[in-house]
Amino acid sequence: MDLDLSQFDNLDLNNIGQWPKLAKILLAMVLVAFVSYFIYYLLVSDKITELEREITQETKLKNDYQAKYFVAANLELFREQMEEAEEIFAKQVKRLPESHETPGLLDDITFVGTTSRLDFVKLNWQPEIHQEFYVELPIEVQVTGAYHDFGEFVSKISGLPRIVTLHDFSIVGNASGFENSLTLTLQAKTYKYRESK
Repeated sequence: MDLDLSQFDNLDLNNIGQWPKLAKILLAMVLVAFVSYFIYYLLVSDKITELEREITQETKLKNDYQAKYFVAANLELFREQMEEAEEIFAKQVKRLPESHETPGLLDDITFVGTTSRLDFVKLNWQPEIHQEFYVELPIEVQVTGAYHDFGEFVSKISGLPRIVTLHDFSIVGNASGFENSLTLTLQAKTYKYRESK
């Protein structure tokens, strides 16, 4: 098949019926491509975008459904866990000292220290530190004694019926020359629950 391009030189747009067969085929292909693109652009592309959006929405809804189904299927278990957590919370709140019990806590710490063979240098309340749900009640503690007695003291503090945490430990040797004489400085903290208003 010889392609003679000179046949395309004198094409008359007013008389398409007289065009050579190859020119008519090319024109028909261009028109079909243009119309197809136009139809796609006007009708289909918006639908594809909408379909993608709907698929994304469907995935989101499926995930939401699965999460809610899981909660609904395990609702009784969640209720039991919530009740258990509330019981634990109530027990822990009971372990926090009431305002009228805080002086007794100093007595407890003094008793624990003296039964651990320690001598108190300082035992002072520090300013309260207010947090969102509780109030910290720091106590400055400074005692002297032997190293192993410090361990016994710390162990007995952890066994007190009220919650007491120990922070900022410092142990230094005494210059006085006494054998096994060290000074332990620490901050003990107890806590009060802040009732929501």
